[in-house]
Amino acid sequence: MCHVFSIIVLLLRLRVARNAQGISLRTHELFLLVFLTRYTDLFTTFYSLYNSVMKVLYIASTSSIVYAIRLQEPICSTYDRAQDTFRHWAFAVAPCAVLALLTHLISGGSLFSFVDIQEMLWTFSIYLESIAILPQLIVLQRFREVENLTGNYIFFMGSYRALYIVNWIFRAYYEPGYRHHYVVYFCGVLQTLLYADFFYYYLMSKRRGGKFSLPTNAQQK
Repeated sequence: MCHVFSIIVLLLRLRVARNAQGISLRTHELFLLVFLTRYTDLFTTFYSLYNSVMKVLYIASTSSIVYAIRLQEPICSTYDRAQDTFRHWAFAVAPCAVLALLTHLISGGSLFSFVDIQEMLWTFSIYLESIAILPQLIVLQRFREVENLTGNYIFFMGSYRALYIVNWIFRAYYEPGYRHHYVVYFCGVLQTLLYADFFYYYLMSKRRGGKFSLPTNAQQK
């Protein structure tokens, strides 16, 4: 639910502030691609009403964020393309697609059935999700001062993945027949580590009660 809450916080921030300063469109395009490739089973398998509703909610809410930043005035006019320059198609989507294909073939999968294609797309979404936050973190580093709602949004986004790691450990110990998926473990840890620096400065700002700002490279040295 932390992920859902983080999306709600961001949508609230866009509606209230009516601007996209400090927000990375490219991160949300990556997350939209993650959800679209992960939830292809919406058209083939029904697990539960809750499961289906949550999947549709993820896709619809992320699409709404992308639409607002790209096309909705006055929000789109405040989006700073000059700060959001991470080449996500070349350095995120393409490498993750290659990794997913190699992982799929090495594990014995084929490319000749819809189920196999779904499995490969699911693996691609796991790889891509682990680095999807990178454009947003780069934008924050360039802006330095982080608005309260933006900081809360990213904190909840990172917390969701950190709590997933706790969930995996719990299930491995207490759920009979639990299937370990080491690609998921690796990507989950990588994604959490990407948030580590942000978590530190976020928690320090909350402790001090002042404005949340990230240090420059010179300050970090």
